Amino acid sequence: MNYKLVEDAWKVGVRAKVDEHGIVKREEIVICIKEVMEGDRGREMKMNSKKWKELAIEAPSEGGTSDTNINELVAMLRSTK
Repeated sequence: MNYKLVEDAWKVGVRAKVDEHGIVKREEIVICIKEVMEGDRGREMKMNSKKWKELAIEAPSEGGTSDTNINELVAMLRSTK
């Protein structure tokens, strides 16, 4: 599940392929590192990482999505008393 989010949804990483014994070989790690460090996909991952970082900082800040959601939850709980 984590790799689906990291690779497919958030687009900030690559999944290393395992061999028939469930082991990630050194060569596969080299391929993944080169893809992240040198490829177009790596540049996309860097941009997406910056985007997610900004959203993570913004969300709990005043007026952010997390801040708004917690305020709505508190207001709802207060109104049910």
